[in-house]
Amino acid sequence: MAGGNGHLGAAAPVRTADRPGGIRVITLDNPPANAISYAVSALLVQAIDAADADSAVRAVIFAGAGGLFSYGADINDFAIEPTPDTKTVREVTAAVERSAKTYVAAIEGTALGGGFELALTCDYRVGSAKTKLGLPEIKLGLLPGAGGTQRLTRLIGAQDALQMMLKGETIGAEDALKKGILDEVAAGDVVAAAAALVERVIGTAPKRRISARTAELGVAGLGLFAFPFVVAQAHKMVPPESNGGFAAHKLIDAVAAALELDFAHGLARESRLFEELIRSAPSAALQHVFFAERQLGKIPNLPPAEALEIKTAGVIGAGTMGTGIAITFANAGIPVVVIEPADEQIERSKQMVFGMFAHQVQRGRLTQEQAWKLGQSISWESDYGELAGADIVVEAVFENMDVKKEVFAKLDAVCKPATILASNTSTLDIDEMAAVTKRPEQFVGLHFFAPANIMKLLEIVRGARTSPQTLTTAVKLGKTLRKVAVVSANAFGFIGNRMFFDYAREAVYLLEEGIPPERIDRVMKEQFGFAMGPFATFDLSGVDVFWHIQQERTAALGEKRTAIIDRMYAAKRWGQKTGLGFYKYDGPNKREPLPDPALTALVAEEAAKAGIAPRSVTDTEIVERLAYALINVGADLLEAEIALRPGDEDIVYIYGYGFPPHHGGPMWYADEVGVANVVARVKEFGWRVSPLLERIAQRGGTIAAYSKEFVHA
Repeated sequence: MAGGNGHLGAAAPVRTADRPGGIRVITLDNPPANAISYAVSALLVQAIDAADADSAVRAVIFAGAGGLFSYGADINDFAIEPTPDTKTVREVTAAVERSAKTYVAAIEGTALGGGFELALTCDYRVGSAKTKLGLPEIKLGLLPGAGGTQRLTRLIGAQDALQMMLKGETIGAEDALKKGILDEVAAGDVVAAAAALVERVIGTAPKRRISARTAELGVAGLGLFAFPFVVAQAHKMVPPESNGGFAAHKLIDAVAAALELDFAHGLARESRLFEELIRSAPSAALQHVFFAERQLGKIPNLPPAEALEIKTAGVIGAGTMGTGIAITFANAGIPVVVIEPADEQIERSKQMVFGMFAHQVQRGRLTQEQAWKLGQSISWESDYGELAGADIVVEAVFENMDVKKEVFAKLDAVCKPATILASNTSTLDIDEMAAVTKRPEQFVGLHFFAPANIMKLLEIVRGARTSPQTLTTAVKLGKTLRKVAVVSANAFGFIGNRMFFDYAREAVYLLEEGIPPERIDRVMKEQFGFAMGPFATFDLSGVDVFWHIQQERTAALGEKRTAIIDRMYAAKRWGQKTGLGFYKYDGPNKREPLPDPALTALVAEEAAKAGIAPRSVTDTEIVERLAYALINVGADLLEAEIALRPGDEDIVYIYGYGFPPHHGGPMWYADEVGVANVVARVKEFGWRVSPLLERIAQRGGTIAAYSKEFVHA
């Protein structure tokens, strides 16, 4: 207590102040996210109990400082085992529940997770036009654990509650008002509006706890008698528990509890389900991903530098990639000039741009006016001189070193001295490109993933002479473009593709050993959880692209046992682009992969020539050979300091290659199965074992605990 008035001090993360009419305001002030940590929870319980004991207090308003309510519990606390005396958000909501006072949540800005659960515990909720509400716990492999599943279901019905919680998305003030989550959207000061609401209701309906309500399905035409059927259908619509759906199934069970049990028993079941999840491997993996993503912008030993302001951009090449990059800049509010000499390619690019923005209008994500402005921010020219004033230019031409060097020589001559030059190369040496310019310090790799305007991953490739300012600018630009940006050193394939080539090698080896591509893809997608199997990925990106890389970097890709890729290239089995690849695409849906007996015969012929006999391979071996290939080369990249951290590699694979997040990325997965087990199997496969991986196994350590110092220990 501070000031002798029973209120918490102004410097505390929880502050109290009294308003006329017996209204006490409890304000969360724990920047930057107003997180409700264990310590803050204890202070909140103290403030709630004090208000409840004070006869002069008629009502309590919860508010948040800094323009937001609260992003919820402090995730750092999840690693700390609570004691019997520990206070969590659960104890905070319980304190409100037992209080005799009227409670109002004044939600300025965002209320997520435990912050939203606190608001749901109140009798009334007032928001602003900027208010966003959500329960995103599913993204951490959890469910709301402070009554969220019970109260939201009782407030808006099981159907809408499940939709909100399973997606983990936020809703705005207007939707929240329509659903009855918010009672009012204030035009001005939210706390003042909450105080005015108290004055209106205090004499007639002072308490209106959601916990006293009866939950409904919220499905038109169906009463509660149908809830077993609805719950069963919900379970069928989410992935299996073993393949990323563990938290989703528990969440559905918690919502079912709200429908069939009274509040106290439903709350107890929610608590038990939460405790199951917080100790689960999928949740640990997803929490790792959360923290790894927040480490990305921290570059060890990078001298301080002020990022340049990027106001205008240029893109060389109006192909699919170049156009996607241009859309990405436009979406971020950065006008962009696309240089393309071919008129027909410009027309295709324009069609792609305006088709994309029209689609966004149809989906309700943009207004016609917004779409028009975005379209007008992209222009197409043939003269490099149009880029003289650009702050950054990204090259996105054919993956050929000579072509790229020619482009950068031209750009170096016409661009202003401060312009940053960037290559979108996926494999080539950016230092070799930088060498043809007089500005290697202002040269960087920006490897976007296709389609560039949709995929979130961006690899930022640091050259030998890339300056701290250029790298700092690139990292900031990644955030501006709303990308998940990972810094890599300059090496063949950088992080993502260098790891992918070993994965691809083992996939082709399995194919040569008689395993059909559809089985390999099914195992990696349906059993392990990849977004796509390896052969569907080859066909999407282009077998011809893989062939070209194989021609140029045979040694880096490992031993080529058969000529299957050469035969496919010669036959123009290039994937979806030609209708034939590892699959055929001649069904009603031209993008649906169908098994092709002709490919099976071709592979068998090449395998026989190489003396490779068909083998009986288990599904487990398929997963091990593909996943362990990623882990083995990933360890090499860590030791060579191509990747800064194991978590960086995990982020690359989750956001760029569809690795299942519930396994945390390939390097986290190594710890999940045990590094010693990985090393033992790698040796059984006859591969060269990464020295770093071997040392970690010998010491009984984990990749998660890896540091640069470990390499030299």
